[in-house]
Amino acid sequence: MSGKKLAQRNYYGKALADLASERDDIVVLDADLAGSTKTSDFQKVCPERFVEVGIAEQNMVGIAAGLAASGKTAFASTFGVFATGRCWEQIRLAVAYPRLNVKIVATHCGISVGEDGASHQALEDISIMRSLPNMTVIAPADAYEAYAATRAIADYDGPVYMRMGRAEFDTITPEGAEFVIGRATVLREGSDVTLIGCGQMVSSCLEAADILAAEGISAEVVNMATIKPLDSEAVVSSVSKTGCCVTAEEHSVIGGLGSAVAECLSESLCAPLERVGTRDTFGESGSPAQLMVKYGLTADDIVTAAKKSISRKA
Repeated sequence: MSGKKLAQRNYYGKALADLASERDDIVVLDADLAGSTKTSDFQKVCPERFVEVGIAEQNMVGIAAGLAASGKTAFASTFGVFATGRCWEQIRLAVAYPRLNVKIVATHCGISVGEDGASHQALEDISIMRSLPNMTVIAPADAYEAYAATRAIADYDGPVYMRMGRAEFDTITPEGAEFVIGRATVLREGSDVTLIGCGQMVSSCLEAADILAAEGISAEVVNMATIKPLDSEAVVSSVSKTGCCVTAEEHSVIGGLGSAVAECLSESLCAPLERVGTRDTFGESGSPAQLMVKYGLTADDIVTAAKKSISRKA
């Protein structure tokens, strides 16, 4: 890891601002949170293609769908709980069903939202969006990948949901690296256990791999930034080699990355799987660091899960 801590949302805003001068088809919408989602960066350089709809998320999705139907590439942003919960029906019928070119990009996802508490901690958004036909779901690992992913989804024709966190955390991907939708990246080769992460939990997987290495356990680390379509080939290839697996996500274990990998393994390969994530619960108010510990989302929790997965090998 580089040790440089950056916020994904800042690089989302940077990507949008750069795209503003490159493409005249891109429009950006926000729901009264442009300063927090960083869509304000686009607004500053291209105010004529920025739409502030106010606290009206359902309307934002409807407007974005209309703009996409008229040939625009529409980015619509707000916090994760609002982007996926408050306007789910509009996303389903106005975006996913007609397969329109709308990119729903949410910030402030996961337990690390912190002190804002359960009402603002999106722990089920991946599950909600992954269940929709035609919807691509992306959770970049860090700020640099968020920038690359923003540019990639701008080029992709169809609906996308991309989730990002609120806080700054370690960068692990090279600045300027290409992002390919649907392709996982092996960040560290290993032979004893596969650690598959998304979002900021990828850096925790790398930290866990270091801890395991000190104990003589070789862990392979996979960044699964695209959760749908899942890179099933990468999952099967890695787990076939190591014989067991751990998934790690800042999201409920129900319906998210862990569920996607479990579905893949159940159809392709019989191997032990342990899932690190929140356990059928809402969050609460607290510092991000305190909450990551309380809800079992640390590198030490991944280490524990890895040892359990290894112990279950036939």
